[in-house]
Amino acid sequence: MSKISRPLRSALYIPGSKPRALDKARTLACDAILFDLEDAVTPDEKVTARATLAEALETGGYGARLRVIRINGLDTAWGAEDAAAAVAMQPDAVLLPKVSTPQDLDALAEITGDLPLWAMMETPAGMLNAPAIAAHPLLQTLVMGTNDLAKDLQTRFRPDRLPLMSGLGLCVLAAKAHGCAIIDGVYNAFKDDEGLRAECEQGRDMGFDGKTLIHPAQLEVANTAFSPSGEEAETARRQIAAFEEAEAAGQGVAVVDGKIVENLHVETARETLAKVEAIAALSSE
Repeated sequence: MSKISRPLRSALYIPGSKPRALDKARTLACDAILFDLEDAVTPDEKVTARATLAEALETGGYGARLRVIRINGLDTAWGAEDAAAAVAMQPDAVLLPKVSTPQDLDALAEITGDLPLWAMMETPAGMLNAPAIAAHPLLQTLVMGTNDLAKDLQTRFRPDRLPLMSGLGLCVLAAKAHGCAIIDGVYNAFKDDEGLRAECEQGRDMGFDGKTLIHPAQLEVANTAFSPSGEEAETARRQIAAFEEAEAAGQGVAVVDGKIVENLHVETARETLAKVEAIAALSSE
């Protein structure tokens, strides 16, 4: 059973210190907003950003978008107060950067109580401890921090992300094993739609639920890539119909487009149609 059952195709970082950006986010077609108190906020704005974000969240207007607050690390001068402030803001989840062990989440939960937690996976230790992190009872979602991971691994940039594949794969496996959602890392070249599309397709093929984004211009590409296509939805419907017809005739398998359809394919088909319905419901809100 998944710990989170809603679309997470696009998770957009919004600086918690920028009132105009916070206001614009109310109109954007993202599934989740990552209200950022960490990387997107300069040290001299850290304290005032909490008040700015609190005012925006109290005003509301974010609709069905998930409201997630990324705090500073608990090993910084701001982390603990960020966490306490986040509790008062009543977000849908709190996102902790640089989670390397489940004990990092325990420390946050001592402040945030039973609020759902999201974990930034961006350190080599985090990759190696991904199963234990994903198993944490309050953990809902793993979020890849590919820029920091690449820095720590001392990799060179490659469009195919080969140097990151071990870490990405470990986190996907951990998320699927423990029913967590998992969101891919950012694509830095926000004007390069073709490159973004390729990376989104790669992430979708690997099993990621969506993509973290740094600019509203990236939303359409990510939402499309992580949504079932019309063709995929139609194939799913035909697989279900064919299998049900075969079952009624006392057979355990069906054939669609020259391919065997068994129980496991029907389960995937039903998940595809459920996602289509969930996306439609989200779009109507």
